[in-house]
Amino acid sequence: MRVEAGTATLATAEGTLALGAQFGRQLRAGDVVVLSGPLGAGKTMLAKGIAAGMEVDGPITSPTYVLARVHRARIPGRPAMVHVDVYRLLDHSGADLMAELDSLDLDTDLQDAVAVVEWGEGLAERLSDHHLRIDLQRLADSDTRTATWQWSTA
Repeated sequence: MRVEAGTATLATAEGTLALGAQFGRQLRAGDVVVLSGPLGAGKTMLAKGIAAGMEVDGPITSPTYVLARVHRARIPGRPAMVHVDVYRLLDHSGADLMAELDSLDLDTDLQDAVAVVEWGEGLAERLSDHHLRIDLQRLADSDTRTATWQWSTA
């Protein structure tokens, strides 16, 4: 059962991976996941958990310098995961994200994949009417993080 909204306290990296895996098992082709939060909040760690839950090929690393990586599903018929980092596009608010993704020749149709977008706040609505926004925050002077999530449908 999918939880439409919630909050979790993540005391360890393993907790972040486990939460990501829970989300990953629920995702379907065409879903968009937007990961937001400051540097070091755990966005890439959560993406690793999502990939584990989706059972896609890795390794999962931050795609900052390549913008996007496609991770193929290990199980036939399951969606791939397109891991996107739009940090470098943030200074270009007029950028057409779909055109940028198309120009990367990802060799996959985003309708047959799940897009996991780091730094994608404000862009999810342009990718899909149905998206999961996850906000990660690191507590001051602590390794503990909080995750808050909400599914949105237009």
